[in-house]
Amino acid sequence: MEKTLTTAQLQDKKAVKQDNFTSPDFYQIDDLLTDEQKMIRASVREFIKKEVSPIIEQYAQEAKFPKHLVKKFGEMGLFGPTIPPEYNPNGGLDYISYGLMMQEIERGDSGIRSMASVQGSLVMFPIYAFGSELQRQKYLPRLASGELLGCFGLTEADYGSNPGGMRTRFEDKGDYYLLNGSKMWISNAPEADIAIVWAKNEEGRIHGLIVERGMEGFSTPEIHNKWSLRASCTGELVFDNVKVPKENLLPNISGLKGPLKCLDSARYGISWGALGAAMDCYDTARRYALERIQFDKPIASFQLVQKKLAEMLTEITKAQLICWRLGVLKNEGKATTAQISLAKRNNVEIALNIAREARQILGGMGITGEYSIMRHMMNLESVITYEGTHDIHLLILGHEITGIPAFR
Repeated sequence: MEKTLTTAQLQDKKAVKQDNFTSPDFYQIDDLLTDEQKMIRASVREFIKKEVSPIIEQYAQEAKFPKHLVKKFGEMGLFGPTIPPEYNPNGGLDYISYGLMMQEIERGDSGIRSMASVQGSLVMFPIYAFGSELQRQKYLPRLASGELLGCFGLTEADYGSNPGGMRTRFEDKGDYYLLNGSKMWISNAPEADIAIVWAKNEEGRIHGLIVERGMEGFSTPEIHNKWSLRASCTGELVFDNVKVPKENLLPNISGLKGPLKCLDSARYGISWGALGAAMDCYDTARRYALERIQFDKPIASFQLVQKKLAEMLTEITKAQLICWRLGVLKNEGKATTAQISLAKRNNVEIALNIAREARQILGGMGITGEYSIMRHMMNLESVITYEGTHDIHLLILGHEITGIPAFR
């Protein structure tokens, strides 16, 4: 089997079907979008159809990360599009445009959207929001262009839902900080050029540090044998007496609120992204049901298949409205952590349910790489856990409703 085939090679080999996706819009939500937002969505959709859809099944089957896409994503302006233009030439966009980008990317693949989300929301955002002007000028343009790839180090092997318990530490050594510890389940880690690492100082206060590949004692072992996000590279961050220059400390934030603000930004993008995966599964199932003949007629004519499709469209429509309204609130600076949690939790759940129902409509064909459904389903099993588990988001909402934090 050939490895890391190019888009052109795969198309020549006719390795995949043409991407004929059309988007459901039952409540005419397009009427709520600006012409610019629709143009951005159309351009990203065409980009995904051309650059991701023809190759993604091959990369997922081989558990390889299509690293060549990083530069192409940068050229398309898909990294940190809400960052101001002085740091990102393709930046300055609103949050609905950003959400539509994530929707179209995850329609292609959750792992590829994870790569873009990490780069924009978890690396570029904290540098812009919490970094010095020197840090912004040094890193943001190169991250925006795809010259650099970044990752975000918060989760540890023993501290996932309770990040405040982290054990990674740094000490002030006068001329530098000495960093020790490790992080786990880090998207982009094996290929990342820089890492935004959250660690505690001698007083136990959490701060962010920019750690660069090549610093002595810093390694990024890859995690293998994943059944999910197979086209994404996932790894650890290991710090063994890493000397971090003092100018690499993010100066404008301290405490857990720093990484949590980053997670709010990423979870917002996931809300839109999961919707893209749901839409792709629905569209695939609808097309298949109209073509698949059993008992001398299309299976789309049977009541139970129509029930599945009607319920999928209903949930997609509700999720579209949630995303649009949340995007408006985000643009106005009013979106709260609890509102973002509701959207992330709901939209990933409906996407996973839709993937399962769509797989049933396709029967045995639904498990093959000829269709995207099983890959989406496996990916969404990770998406429902990362950036706050399904249950943690429920408890965030419970706290908002009652004023009582159940997880403390």
